[in-house]
Amino acid sequence: MDTVKLKINGVEVEAPKDATILEAARLANIEIPTLCYLKDINAIGACRVCVVEVKGARATCAACMYPVAEGMEVFTNTPKIRKARKSTIELLLSNHRKDCLSCVRSQNCELQQLSKEYGCDEHKYSEETKVPQIVDVNEVLIRDNSKCVLCRRCSAVCKANQGCAVIGPNERGYDSHIAPAFDLPLEKVACIRCGQCITVCPTGALREKDDTEKVWAALADPKKHVVVGTAPAVRAQLGEEFGYPIGTNVEGKMVAALRALGFDGVFDVDTAADLTIMEEGTELLQRLSSGGTLPLITSCSPGWIKYCEHYYPEFIDNLSTCKSPQQMFGAMMKSYYAEKKGINPEDIYVVTVMPCTAKKFEIHRDHEASVNGLPDVDVTITTREFARMIKKSGIMFDKLPKDATFDPMFGVASGAAHIFGATGGVMEAALRTVAEIVTGKPLEKLDFNDVRGTKGIKEATYDLAGTKVRVAVASGTKNAAILLDSIKEGKAQYEFVEIMACPGGCVNGGGQPQQPGSVRNFTDIRAERAKALYSEDEAMTLRKSHENPVIKEVYDTFLGKPGSHKAHELLHTKYTARPKY
Repeated sequence: MDTVKLKINGVEVEAPKDATILEAARLANIEIPTLCYLKDINAIGACRVCVVEVKGARATCAACMYPVAEGMEVFTNTPKIRKARKSTIELLLSNHRKDCLSCVRSQNCELQQLSKEYGCDEHKYSEETKVPQIVDVNEVLIRDNSKCVLCRRCSAVCKANQGCAVIGPNERGYDSHIAPAFDLPLEKVACIRCGQCITVCPTGALREKDDTEKVWAALADPKKHVVVGTAPAVRAQLGEEFGYPIGTNVEGKMVAALRALGFDGVFDVDTAADLTIMEEGTELLQRLSSGGTLPLITSCSPGWIKYCEHYYPEFIDNLSTCKSPQQMFGAMMKSYYAEKKGINPEDIYVVTVMPCTAKKFEIHRDHEASVNGLPDVDVTITTREFARMIKKSGIMFDKLPKDATFDPMFGVASGAAHIFGATGGVMEAALRTVAEIVTGKPLEKLDFNDVRGTKGIKEATYDLAGTKVRVAVASGTKNAAILLDSIKEGKAQYEFVEIMACPGGCVNGGGQPQQPGSVRNFTDIRAERAKALYSEDEAMTLRKSHENPVIKEVYDTFLGKPGSHKAHELLHTKYTARPKY
């Protein structure tokens, strides 16, 4: 690798030839503040918070864009630079609604943190109190432009990672604001509800619609039997909301917190993930044997499903008819669980905790009400909302026992189910089961490493008792488009494809804890979070969905067999083409 030598604040640094000053400073353990910059997504130098002095340059330079050079001398902390940054932040504050005490991002706001660090006067340039400019409120997202700092991270991630580009800067100058083209509401454009815009927003301008009051009300209603299920990825991210390192598995504490909140049943949606594998694996084998539509494409990610319906409706027939694990969980709670417990399904209130904002959209889709027209899931909350409930209730998370376990009726899951939260996890889980069904013998090795990792598109070919199965995995819907285009053009052929809407999978979902740019730019949070899931899988003795005793019991006593008529009534769904514009 070609390198150059430069000095930063008098310290000699050796950095890659193609590095920026921001990256070189990090190598010297010097942190330069940023606001608009996101590595590989948004490098536009718009906010001017990262300005530095470069010897010989006529003006201050944006460190996030300025390339290093041999012999360069850089100064990141001079009086001039500190003054410039402070003025920039104060100007941003002058056009920002400052309701920090009640803002959902209070104490986790990048603008607030910078203001504190630089001792800014929030009223220096304006004493006016801005009024809310809430322009979008739907079942998923709230957008308040009175808190927007025009960093353009949201529009950049929507275009660069998701390939949707449904939001961007409108107007010019003081009237600039972020919105869909022609200021259309999000309901009128092909927004897939993935929430990636929320995860990168540095302030409270974008946030999920908070449904925690619905959960509180249900818990307080003596007529309701309230059950909760958590997704695979939540246990690997919830700890971040309470100061734990990225990728810490807090499953036991999570379960203890749910019990402390007062739920009547605390279950693992991972069990439903095992159920998904049984149904989806059966569907794949049926399509392979009967000449069904191939490739079969997974249907666990509602953001991806909505993307397909808008942008690639010609692939709807390729989608697995299986509901997502969340929806299967809800359907089983109001059928199997209700029957076993002798409870009227109408009295069961199903709550899920998900890493995903698109799940809020999914519970309202057509064909997601399997039992007497009741919705499979009554309300879903994100990991962030769940953390807020814990804090509001006064539960001391760090003091909770770390060995609490789920209720057994729907709380036993395989390692294959746990890795659903990482890109490639659904594929690997399915292959473990399908391979053993086809070959009729146990696998010698359960790890399918070719489909692991955070690479946007992964491919592999496996020989299953003489049947060649070509597979592909994509995460981030822009990568999905690349993959689907290659299939359409005949450049690639597969039998089985996994697609997740969010880059890296559910561990990087739109409802997960928000990490600042200073972390996102220098830490692969997707890989760190995924490690927790793979470690859990590796440590388990039960690692295959078809060996899960709970799943065996469900089929033996209730569903009959995978793909049965009853299974289709409860666990399968339909999709519909939607307009792209």
